[in-house]
Amino acid sequence: MTGLTLLGIALLVCASGYFIYGRWLTKVWGIDPCAKTPAYRLEDGNDYVPSSKFTVFAHQFSSITGAGPVTGPIIAAMFGWLPVMLWLMIGGIFFGAVQDFTALYASVKNEGKSMGMLIEKYIGKTGKQMFLLFSWLFTLLVTAAFADIVASTFNGFSPNGSLATPNAAAASISMLYIVVAIFFGLFLEKFPLSEKPKLAVGILLIIGMLAAGIAYPLYFDKTTWIYVVFAYMFMAAVMPMWLLMEPRDYLSSFLLLGMIASGVIGVVFTNPTIELPAFVGFEVNGKPMFPILFITIACGAVSGFHSLVSSGTSSKTISNEKDMLFVGYGSMMVETILAVVALIVVGAAATGGVMPKGTPFQIFSASVGNFLSMFGMSSFVATCVVTMCVSALALTTLDSVGRIGRMCFQELFTGDTTDPAKMSPMQRVLTNKYVATVITLFSGYLLCLGGYMNVWPLFGAANQLCAALVLIALAVFMKVTGRQGKMLYIPMCFMLVVTLISLGMSIYGIVHKIIYTGGFSFLTDGLQLIVAIALITLALLIASTSFRKLVDSSSSSNASVR
Repeated sequence: MTGLTLLGIALLVCASGYFIYGRWLTKVWGIDPCAKTPAYRLEDGNDYVPSSKFTVFAHQFSSITGAGPVTGPIIAAMFGWLPVMLWLMIGGIFFGAVQDFTALYASVKNEGKSMGMLIEKYIGKTGKQMFLLFSWLFTLLVTAAFADIVASTFNGFSPNGSLATPNAAAASISMLYIVVAIFFGLFLEKFPLSEKPKLAVGILLIIGMLAAGIAYPLYFDKTTWIYVVFAYMFMAAVMPMWLLMEPRDYLSSFLLLGMIASGVIGVVFTNPTIELPAFVGFEVNGKPMFPILFITIACGAVSGFHSLVSSGTSSKTISNEKDMLFVGYGSMMVETILAVVALIVVGAAATGGVMPKGTPFQIFSASVGNFLSMFGMSSFVATCVVTMCVSALALTTLDSVGRIGRMCFQELFTGDTTDPAKMSPMQRVLTNKYVATVITLFSGYLLCLGGYMNVWPLFGAANQLCAALVLIALAVFMKVTGRQGKMLYIPMCFMLVVTLISLGMSIYGIVHKIIYTGGFSFLTDGLQLIVAIALITLALLIASTSFRKLVDSSSSSNASVR
């Protein structure tokens, strides 16, 4: 099998999914291009901000495209390229894109409400409280895993103490992105530009930042970068969307799309042979393909975090309902293509059926860097650019998860009113966005101290479990509002079974380690065990409550339908 053949299949399947299945969903559920979206009705200059279609797409795509589309397929390739390819195609079209689009659709139809608030409306207050707590705990795992990944990527020193210039240059570019994004946001607020001039300015800024970052790298160790990353997350969580997150995601999207384009062009020109076997076995290195494959590959197939972005931030900036398919379904299809490119990269880099040594990021960066070198770019610059792109994948997820975690924490203590004057003194403190952000980020920091490798398995299971719970809640929304929701039933049941089994395995592994190895650490084992037990308990309670509502609901409900 050649890389070009796999890429061609992926492009054809994903395009068909978008233009056939995606458009069928909009026809079945109904889109009103003339409706006034929550971004206009509730515009506040902070969270609710009407934005252009591509701006919202850039935010959605940049936020959901974390480290997952690169790491997941490369790790899962141990089972062979065929199972990975099948799950990416089936999961991406019928699971992930449907979840992302439906969450965005339901939120826009309900004043831009987050998933927690949607659950309160259609399932009940108890379900809302449990889901918000589940989501908040989940955001802590995302924060811990991705903050450690970014800090490790930015570390300017190799294990032997020598300077790691590509890492330091990527860090410098990333810091420039933050500063420039703020000034870009201020400029656009005062002097709004149409899409073409905005695009031209964005590209010029990117070229300037790349040149300056490579020329003046920042050499700091991992610990320092962890502090910097959390400081940035605090800024992103409390600042208005238009001032930091939207302009930064807009600028980052060009890097991410450019990286995907480089990989695609490289595959087209080299047409590498996939050296990995199509199928290795149902168990590899003691790890069963079920459920490991479906947990390891999240982004690119289906990811619960995506629904939190769709309903938490993107839905509040959609300016026209007809943009929802492009933003929700389309961004997932592009992410699936990135995951396929990562699979082709590792397949082409393999020797004798064995994957090259190194982390998934190192394998991917080296291969795409080689592609860029084919077009005359020096290997050093290519490595810096790809390292920056890879770190941008994780950093753009972090700014969204910090904001979403803050919002979940606030909603958890809001009660029956959002008016501070009607809240108790404790409620006013806990719903304050600065207090909520500090509590959320500090909790994520404690988990981060355990390291990315210790958090990732638990994060993967929680992420997919979140997808299952969201799909159940969305199925209730569809039934209560008289819309067809049967296309959600198989994805929600499959993901629930897979993730509960995987989370149970994670809990068993932590307990086994504590009892038999004696290497107990509260940060790496104790906190993770507490979070794992809390997640699985909350998931079972939420699922049972939602299933009862799904069975009892009728399409003749009095719930408002738009």
